[in-house]
Parts: sequence; structure tokens; C-alpha cells
Amino acid sequence: MAVPVAFFAVFFAYPVAAIVGRGLKADGVWQFGRFGEVLARPEIRDVLWFTLWQALASTALTLLIALPGAYVVARFDFPGKQVLRAVVTVPFVLPTVVVGTAFLALLGRGGLLDELWGVRLDTTVWAILLAHVFFNYAVVVRTVGGLWAQLDPRQEEAARVLGASRFAAWRRVTLPALTPAVAAAALMVFLFTFTSFGVVQILGGPGFSTLEVEIYRQTAQLLALPTAAVLTLVQFAAVGAILAVHAWTVRRRERALKLVDPAVTARRPRGAGQWALLAGVLLSVLLLVLLPLAVLVERSLGGSGLAYYRALASADANSGTFLVAPIEAIGNSLRYALVATLIALVVGGLAAAALTRRAGRLVRGFDALLMLPLGVSAVTVGFGFLITLDKPPLDLRTSWILVPLAQALVGVPFVVRTMLPVLRAVDARLREAAAVLGASPLRAWREVDFPLVRRALLVAAGFAFAVSLGEFGATVFIARPDNPTLPVAVARLLGRSGDLNYGQAMALSTILMLVCAVSLLLLERIRTDRSGEF
Repeated sequence: MAVPVAFFAVFFAYPVAAIVGRGLKADGVWQFGRFGEVLARPEIRDVLWFTLWQALASTALTLLIALPGAYVVARFDFPGKQVLRAVVTVPFVLPTVVVGTAFLALLGRGGLLDELWGVRLDTTVWAILLAHVFFNYAVVVRTVGGLWAQLDPRQEEAARVLGASRFAAWRRVTLPALTPAVAAAALMVFLFTFTSFGVVQILGGPGFSTLEVEIYRQTAQLLALPTAAVLTLVQFAAVGAILAVHAWTVRRRERALKLVDPAVTARRPRGAGQWALLAGVLLSVLLLVLLPLAVLVERSLGGSGLAYYRALASADANSGTFLVAPIEAIGNSLRYALVATLIALVVGGLAAAALTRRAGRLVRGFDALLMLPLGVSAVTVGFGFLITLDKPPLDLRTSWILVPLAQALVGVPFVVRTMLPVLRAVDARLREAAAVLGASPLRAWREVDFPLVRRALLVAAGFAFAVSLGEFGATVFIARPDNPTLPVAVARLLGRSGDLNYGQAMALSTILMLVCAVSLLLLERIRTDRSGEF
């Protein structure tokens, strides 16, 4: 536990505490009265209300659209099922900047809807809600569908034999068994939409602001650290409560059910109703998932072939936006993501190993600590890096390692959540037998644990790489102008007028989407078990 605790203390707790301290301290005295002053402001109350209700609306809409997909993936067996699972999961690993850009190409000025029917939905709440459904569709399908596929269908069949209608059998037998999974999925969707940044920043315009966007505005544009500090603590408290409830629902799901092999429960659709359901799910995936991505690719070509892609290699064409050619952002992002993945694997792997060997309140607190980077404002972390890691012995402000460190903070929770179920499934008696035969603890891990968790380790590395590649909230502060990452480069291009900048943003987003999609497809080939589901 020592290495993960030290890593989080230095690169997470210290920067966040420094930002909060600067905002809430005056002459060495804590000014807690600023909470009342900030939260009493009408514009801040509007931000809090919009953050809450758009997260609730996004969660409800995601459940409404994705639950039929979860049923189809769980209960039906049809050609292309694995491809469908991979396709619906692609949006989850895409950077929020790419998601925002894809929906901007579909719903924004000059987008597909604007060209066909003269309709624009950017700068409206509908664009934000649809983008959130696109982003979180996989959370519901993988979480609920993963459990649904393992429920014994004979329980529902027994209820039908005893006289229950199809709906009554589902309501009294299947729904109670699925409730913990549905609750866990809903809480995760709520968490991701409650802390939404890139999507709201690109699609919402100046009229809409979540807590995360407001923290960025107060920090980067207004330098109002007291307001930013108060909002950071409000978001921290809200996310902590969400994670606590989520952990409780997961524990209920783990101990409440008798599960079966998913291969036994899936069968080909029967009857017109089931084929119609399958067709409806495929159509919704086509319109909601594939169409925005296809429009993104089409806009990157711009009717002029590869002109926008060729412009990425020119520094002269982008002299007002970048110090280097935008195409260099691709190499920068890949290098940063590889280093961040290595850091996340070391820190997250040690943390997961510690969680499997210990129990008690200390370990539960340690587990919660590992999840905090998903809830604390990435903007706060990035700005905290700038003001704390600028003096010996940690003078990293001008160092390239600062970006991978920030990206690794987001990758560690995914590594832990992926590896922990597999490590817990390793029979401790195997290690004991190896020890009896004279193996040292290190050799026992190498000969017993590692072969069993190797596949999960590769899956964890893939998720950490994809998440690191798309990190934006912290990187936007610390990426140097001569070494931009892909998400930062896309955001800068979208922030400037002109067709060339817009087309290059679409081209970079397409490249980033393809890299993330290829990473995910490789994961699906590796991932033959069900380890580490959301």
C-alpha cells in the first residue's frame, strides 16, 4: 500500500489541498464564511441546479435507451454480437473532446442536421443530453447486460408455470435480481454526467455550465480561486456520497445472486416481437453511436479529400494556433499515454494486490481513495500541479513527466477495478502450496498469480492507455504549447474561427477516435472472460 498511498499523497492530495488552501485562507486563517458567500450567489445556484438536473435527465434517458440493448446482448445469440459489444463500448473510451466534436459535426453549425433540415441543436441542452447518452450507453449495457446474461432463466420460467404472466414474472423475479446492477449503472452514469466537462464546454456554449466547467472558468479565466475552491469541495462531497452508495450497491450485487454461465442463457431470437426488438436496438446503435462518428469522419474529409489531414503537418498554416505542426500532437499523446499507462499499471497493480491481501476499514478507506480522482475536478488537479510542483525537490513544472503523471491519476482507478476481481478469484491455496514447496513470495507471485492475471493485466493496460490518451481537464493546464496533446490540440482548433481550423479539429478527432477504437477492439479479442466489468 505504501507506493500507491505515496503517489496519491504527492500528486493528488497535495495539489488539491494547495488549491483549496489558497482559495479559503487569508493571512493564514481559514475563511469558511466564503461557502455561504459563494453558494448564495444566484449564478452559482443556477450552475448547481443545472449540474444536478442535467445529470438526472442524462441518467434517465440513458437507462431508457440502453436497457433494451442490455437485454439483447444478454439474452440473444446472433451473428455479429461480439462486434456489437465492441461498437457500443467505443464511445466510453473516447475522449470527451472527440464526443463533443462528433456531435458538433452532427448537430452544430454546418452539421448534417443543419444541411438537411436547417436544424441546429448545439448550444441547447438536447445536444448535451444526447452526447451523454452516447458516452454512457456502454456503462448500462456492460453492467446490466453482464449480470442479466448470468441470471438463471429457469427461475422466471418457474414463475410462468405457476401462473404468472410474462410481465409479472419479469417484475417479481428478474427485476429484483437486476435492481443492484441497474442502480450501480445509474450511479456511474450520474457520476460521469455530474462531472461532465469536455462535452458541455464544446456543445453547451456560454449558456450552460456544470460544476466542472464553472471551476475551469473561475480558475483559468477569472482567477477567482475562492469561488473555485468552494465549488471543488462541493463537487468532492457530492461525488464522495455517490461513490459510497455505488460501493454499497456493488456489495449487494456480489452476494445476492446465484449465477450461471452466460453461454447457457443466450439463444436466437424467436418470433416477430424479439426480431423487432433486435432490429430496434441495432437501429438505435446505428443512429446514436455510428452516425455521429461517421459524420465526424465525413467532415474531416471536407469534400476535398485529405486537405485537412495534410494541413496538420504544416506549422505555417497553424502559426496563429500552435508553435509546432498539429500532427506532432499525435506523437506527443502516444508517448505520454504509454508512460502514463506504465505508471498506472505499477501503482494500480500494487493497490489491487494490497486490497486482496487485507481487510477492514483501513482497506475500505484505501479503496475509496483510489476512486477519488474520478470525482475531484481534473481542472483543480491540473492547476494544482502548476502551483505546487514548481520548486525543489519536485520542480516538475517544465518537465514532460507532468502530463503522464496527471493522466496516470485517472488511469489508476480503471486498473484497480479491472484487476481486483481477478486477483480475488485466485485461490490462496495455490500460493500456500507454492510456499510449502519452497517458493519465495516473489516467485509464488510470478509462478502462480501472474499467469492467472496476465490477461486482466493486458485489459487494464488497454483501458489505462485509452483513458490517458483522452484526458483533457488537467492536461489543458499543464501541456506545453510546443508539446500539445491531441485533446488539447482539438480544443484549441475548435476555439478559433475558420474552415481550416474546424476541418483540422475534425481530422485530429478522427485520428484520436481510430486509435481508441483499435485499442478497444484489441481488448475485446483479449478479453475472453468477464473480468473487470464496470
